[in-house]
Amino acid sequence: MLEETARTCIEKAGLQLDQIHLALAGDLQAQCTASGYAMRQLKIPFTGLYGACSTMAESLALGACLVSGGVGENVLAMTASHFCAAERQFRMPLDYGGMRTPTSQWTATAAGCVLLHPAGPGVQVPSVAFGRVQDLQIKDITNMGAAMAPAAADTLLRYFQDTNKAPTDYDVIFTGDLGKVGSELLHELMQREGIALTNHQDCGCLLYGDDPSVGAGGSGCGCSALVLCSHILPNLMQGGYQKVLFVATGALMSQPIFLQKESIPGIAHLVELVAQK
Repeated sequence: MLEETARTCIEKAGLQLDQIHLALAGDLQAQCTASGYAMRQLKIPFTGLYGACSTMAESLALGACLVSGGVGENVLAMTASHFCAAERQFRMPLDYGGMRTPTSQWTATAAGCVLLHPAGPGVQVPSVAFGRVQDLQIKDITNMGAAMAPAAADTLLRYFQDTNKAPTDYDVIFTGDLGKVGSELLHELMQREGIALTNHQDCGCLLYGDDPSVGAGGSGCGCSALVLCSHILPNLMQGGYQKVLFVATGALMSQPIFLQKESIPGIAHLVELVAQK
């Protein structure tokens, strides 16, 4: 799936594989297995990343910095996730048929890929903000929203402080993927600092809508990647949005650490996206 989305992106851009200078990719499978095996087929320069569900924003932010610095002219930023592959690492076997908690989220089977250029037509990336790891001692593996919400709040607060901007300067502030529980906690944390997020939307809530079978919403690397590539970027290209913030969040636990009952650190990376005038 990751290989297919990369080939589709390159084809849409009218390029060949040998014209891609670098691919930044990661996924949820142990040691970024999906990304490594996809790049085995594509045979283009590759740097693997792991930001959990924040990987799309991480790859996009790093790619924008590299392109802006003259490292390459055609850089792919991409990620993917898969429901069964992720669930079997951290939760009970799917065939057990256990009841999912209301705070749990559904790992999206999805992939997304964007191509970055130093100049030319397309959506612009004026600024990025790399997150700091936050850990409020959440240990519930079925409540990723609570683990990631503090990181989203921290990154947004630092970004607004550093840039002297406010939420109202943007059409929409997209987080990914806090789900319903994490989104409520984010609003509460921002309200404590006197900031109201009246234009906030979450990729985890958008992806599956009000489907009760997915619990608190979608999650996984592919969740925010899919919303970015199929909703946010097309709206920026077509004039539906003029300026948005894309803030992808990730829970940085691993299977061994989770089994040792450690808490779950969270991180959030921010990318400003602006429609070309």
